[in-house]
Amino acid sequence: MTESQTEHSSPALEEASRELQAARHDAQVAFDCIALGDLDRAHTHALTAKVAADAAVTALAAELGQLGMGQPRMGQPEPD
Repeated sequence: MTESQTEHSSPALEEASRELQAARHDAQVAFDCIALGDLDRAHTHALTAKVAADAAVTALAAELGQLGMGQPRMGQPEPD
């Protein structure tokens, strides 16, 4: 999202956007490290990308919950 797109969005959506940008960056660094043969560094950045992507999912889930649009997870009963 650009700054103008996030002006009127919620803090959770802004956080999700930042986390996805961080995940994209770390994934690219991991990709480049693999090409350079630096597998330890690639592994570190791949894990960091996963953590950032998971944080984005959490922020989006929080926003969906606030909007009353949350979906039950698999294996969990629907709310009454």
